Amino acid sequence: MAGCGLALALLRAFQALGPEALPRLGEASIDGRVLAFAMAAALASGLAAGLAALRSPRGLEALGGARSTARPRAWLRGALVTAQIAVSLVLLAGAGLLLRSLWNLEAVPLGMNASHVLTASFSLGRQRYADPARQLAFFTELERHLAALPGAEAVAITDSLPPTGGTRARPLATIEIEGRPRRPEGTGGMVAWRYVTPGYFAALGIPIRRGRGFTEADRAPGAYSIVLSETLARQMFPHEDPLGRHVLRLPEENGWFTVIGIAADVRDRGPAEAGLAEYYVVRKPAPDVTWNQQEPPMGWRSAFALVRTPLDPRAASAELRRTLAGIDPTLPVNIATMSGRLEGITGRPRFYASLLGAFAAIGVLLAAIGLFGVISFLVEQGRREIGVRMALGATPRDVLRHVLGQALRWTLAGMALGIPAALATARLLRSLLFRVAPFDPGALIAAAVLLAAVAILAAAAPAWRAARLDPAAALRE
Repeated sequence: MAGCGLALALLRAFQALGPEALPRLGEASIDGRVLAFAMAAALASGLAAGLAALRSPRGLEALGGARSTARPRAWLRGALVTAQIAVSLVLLAGAGLLLRSLWNLEAVPLGMNASHVLTASFSLGRQRYADPARQLAFFTELERHLAALPGAEAVAITDSLPPTGGTRARPLATIEIEGRPRRPEGTGGMVAWRYVTPGYFAALGIPIRRGRGFTEADRAPGAYSIVLSETLARQMFPHEDPLGRHVLRLPEENGWFTVIGIAADVRDRGPAEAGLAEYYVVRKPAPDVTWNQQEPPMGWRSAFALVRTPLDPRAASAELRRTLAGIDPTLPVNIATMSGRLEGITGRPRFYASLLGAFAAIGVLLAAIGLFGVISFLVEQGRREIGVRMALGATPRDVLRHVLGQALRWTLAGMALGIPAALATARLLRSLLFRVAPFDPGALIAAAVLLAAVAILAAAAPAWRAARLDPAAALRE
């Protein structure tokens, strides 16, 4: 019954730790069939242990009050302890692989600085903002209010936000370069692009590697500037300087976009994916060629507001919400920190690592309890033998070495069985690993060392008790 309560507590803990992206985790519950099987297995284990005790001469002696000099067979106890250690090694090695993978994921730079950044996502209503004039008026007023926010170091508006994707995209073959023939259709893959205000790079802390970012001058009528990512710059100009080059022909204006800067790559799909080829164009306070190319049904009505501020996130979020409500009280807004959005990337790997780590900890605890119990039983069972050994000249160190040696033999046997099983299980985790080989020797060695240390600690107390045994008292028994 205590185990049922613990199972329910663990379920609640895993639901609290689980990422939002894990489907239907909140609906998980204790399954009646699984619970019935677990209870039946527990009862069967107790009955099996009791029957094994009845078959043991020592067990019959304990039940009947008689003495027996027959030595019970200890192979079953040793086999059970060995199996526990083997399973614990498998769990520990798997948890070690996932923890190393999680470490690698969180160590990968995303190409931006997400700290102290608030995001507000919203979509303008279809009826209230049916025509471009109303949409542009809303965004113009929003920019003015964002710039007036207390403590705002940089503000921006964009149609999409990394790292969740959602960017607009076009084939690379459709991006013309002045003075060059067009690429063959269908070559070069897709290129993502964003529609941003001048403060975008400062708000997200995206470095400009060469050239410059957007300024208010780039929003003037007839000015068409573009910023390329490093990956796109390498693809379009592998052996040339892209700054000042003209790309993306404008048939309506009989002109081109001018490359003014090269921005650092941003991992839009998370740390496990390389930076995409993408470019940025500036949002203007009046309809331009990019505005006229908006895609239904949302067009430019769906947007994100960004605010970089050193203020407390809760206070800054409340101020940002008041600002948006002051412009349009009916507008639904979702406000979150950029750091919180990024946690969604590592949320699932962190959950898997926590889950397997918890099972590994429970497995190690069970192995330690089993080893402690068996060694304690053997010490108690062999009191007379230990007394005779010490009477014939064995020292406490010899007794300690003898008892710990028994525990070490079982531990090594468990590791001999567990290592092949851990290697086989690691192949099943291949899809969950990032920059970690399934057959990582470091994780396996760390798991083996930890398990050996736990086994020795579990056997140390009964071994120390055996070494302090009074041989005279043991002989009198």
